[in-house]
Amino acid sequence: MQAAGHMLVLSSELIGAVLEAAPDAMLIVDRAGTVRYANRHVTELFGHEHDRIVGHSVEALMPERFRAVHARHRDNYRSNPWPRPMDAGLELFGLRADGSEFPVEISLSPVECKPESFVVAAIRDMTNHFRVERQLQEAREHAERANHAKSRFLAAASHDLRQPLQSLSLLAGTLRRLAAGPEALEAVGSLELALGSMSRLLNALLDVSKLEFGNVKPDIRDFPIAALFRELHTEFLAAAHSKGLDLIVDCADESARSDPLLIGQILRNLVANAIRYTQKGVVTLRSRLEDGGVRIEVRDTGIGIPQDQLPYIYDEFYQVGVDTHASRQGYGLGLSIVQRLIRLLQLRLEVTSTIGAGSAFAFVLPQGRPAAEAAASCAPIKLSPCGAATPRHHLLLIEDDAAVLNATRLLLRTEGYRVTAALSAEEAVQRAAEFRDVDVIVSDFHLGNGKNGADAIVSLRSILGHPAKAILITGDTTSAIGDHLLDASMRLVQKPVTADELLATLRELLNS
Repeated sequence: MQAAGHMLVLSSELIGAVLEAAPDAMLIVDRAGTVRYANRHVTELFGHEHDRIVGHSVEALMPERFRAVHARHRDNYRSNPWPRPMDAGLELFGLRADGSEFPVEISLSPVECKPESFVVAAIRDMTNHFRVERQLQEAREHAERANHAKSRFLAAASHDLRQPLQSLSLLAGTLRRLAAGPEALEAVGSLELALGSMSRLLNALLDVSKLEFGNVKPDIRDFPIAALFRELHTEFLAAAHSKGLDLIVDCADESARSDPLLIGQILRNLVANAIRYTQKGVVTLRSRLEDGGVRIEVRDTGIGIPQDQLPYIYDEFYQVGVDTHASRQGYGLGLSIVQRLIRLLQLRLEVTSTIGAGSAFAFVLPQGRPAAEAAASCAPIKLSPCGAATPRHHLLLIEDDAAVLNATRLLLRTEGYRVTAALSAEEAVQRAAEFRDVDVIVSDFHLGNGKNGADAIVSLRSILGHPAKAILITGDTTSAIGDHLLDASMRLVQKPVTADELLATLRELLNS
């Protein structure tokens, strides 16, 4: 009996030592809610003397507003005792001796020691945890506000920063047509080069930012390859011929399934890069049916890319063979944008290149269903510049920015077009009712007051009584206007557009 009693004393001492060494405040409470044991962490945490805790009700350690409900919780726990957190999901608070409250987390475990039963409560101070959670929440909210601010900036920049560039570009094009003498033409040419450089950098930076912050959402649809290739021909023909390059387009008369605007953005960057890095020879844009898909390829006879530099071509501001501080033609953002768009559309970009022989970039799109209206055939051709037209057509121009409106009107009138201008969709409706002989509607997409050019074109065609051809000018790089690209009599032009690009698009549309 002595040995057994000696062992019992040792066990009690061991249990006490374990409870004292526990990292949390530990209480043992009996059926009546009286504290029978409290380790040293309890006195430190609550600020009471040991004798003010042991032998007193456990409710004395919590704010008064919780005491009545806690007594009921104790009764409920006795009827279904099992180890669990106390009131999971609720905010629990302890009460210090000085009257201050602090958040706690409590875990309960039943202990049977017949004829009595007890509950062991482990109490943890959650003040620091909640402080960190609040800081994280504030950081998240700050990041969300910053992200929303950046989104608002990008939306404003897409329109407001492009507008003055749009005006300057069109005015420069008009000056070139009116300038007399080689010195004046040289000055205008230098101005156009500077404006083109600014426009490309702005567009690239805005595109990278929008993709970086997830502001571009794909709008997957079936679309004809030939229609997209015709747009690219119109856009890049002058740039290719200015360098003495042939631009060859060879496309399958098929439909593909993807986002046509984003695919167009990918190809614009690839074709622009091909022209930039090709000094002589050919830039080819082609498509082919391949294993149930449509393979699209941009190939050039340019300088090529060394194999050891291929992993870096998608880095921002990286250019093949160009020193960091050297004068450059571009900004090394095109392929970075391409890579982001390829990932967004869940495609795979193939790259092959040989030094001195050129490069090829290719990807495969799912084949789309045949278009409701047959797309014009795009047989292999070598494209040549459009000849000068003798336009006597009547254009209805809609633009809510007065400076851009005046610059565009001046350019079109200089080219011989008859132009009726409107600063709003409402004014355009009035003009259409007056002039039923409008041949082409040229409209900005964002017209203010919640109006957009695509809807305005639909309304104006109804008023005019015939399906007038249309050019929609936009600074958006999203798929917001994708539905309207299915109209064969409509062309989409990205801001800022040069005078030559706008006029070439207009001539192509009138001749289609």
